[in-house]
Amino acid sequence: MIEWSVSPDLIALGPVKIRWYGLMFVAGFSIGFQFMKWVCRREGKSSEVLDSLLVHLVLGTTIGARLGHCLFYDPGYYLSNPLKILAIWEGGLASHGGALGVIIACFLFARKNPEMPGLWILDRIAIPTVLTGAFIRLGNLMNSEILGKPTDGTWGFIFTRVDQIPRHPAQLYESFCYFLIFVASFLMYKVWPRSQSRGFLFGFVVGTIFLCRIFLEFFKENQEAFEASWPLNMGQMLSVPYVMICYYLVIQALKKKEN
Repeated sequence: MIEWSVSPDLIALGPVKIRWYGLMFVAGFSIGFQFMKWVCRREGKSSEVLDSLLVHLVLGTTIGARLGHCLFYDPGYYLSNPLKILAIWEGGLASHGGALGVIIACFLFARKNPEMPGLWILDRIAIPTVLTGAFIRLGNLMNSEILGKPTDGTWGFIFTRVDQIPRHPAQLYESFCYFLIFVASFLMYKVWPRSQSRGFLFGFVVGTIFLCRIFLEFFKENQEAFEASWPLNMGQMLSVPYVMICYYLVIQALKKKEN
């Protein structure tokens, strides 16, 4: 068993703290920004508007993830205390809401920048987005949150900041899956021309992310008590429509004779 007692703070100087989770979040967006600059050079598009795209994506991710958590997991509390929705520092982000926020942000950006259609952007940013997801799960590990269910395996983690129960390191399972999806999607983008068909990469990446999520949730503790009596928890149920819609996009993209 591995005893895990890592502090969530990378640096703590009085009231000033830099947390691992925030660092992973920033690292993901920074790599995504550099990736899109490379894509623009590769495909002959101007990179001058990428600063605006980054702002759209940061806002879309943060607002979507926060609203997703508030409305999917505890709507009664947050609708009764709407100001608490703004208290993002207290924690609570949902990847399903974040994904929806990114989609909306991309199409809002595309309305002002028609040279970059919304689905074209989504196809490209899906690749660094899944890598960002891998980083964020490592941030969750540093925070000792999103805990796995108890295990007798020798690979179990004892999150000493929480309890003394050996648990599945579900954060590492998910991070590893996302890293594999990143490698596969990046290679397809580089070497397989059919992957350039509009909607394919977005559908493959996001659909596979949430397919993994459905499976891996069986190794995690439920986030809310009301999920205990459900055959699937909230994360799994929210993943199902993403998987169906995204793989539909993949099938339609592969049917196209031309990009």
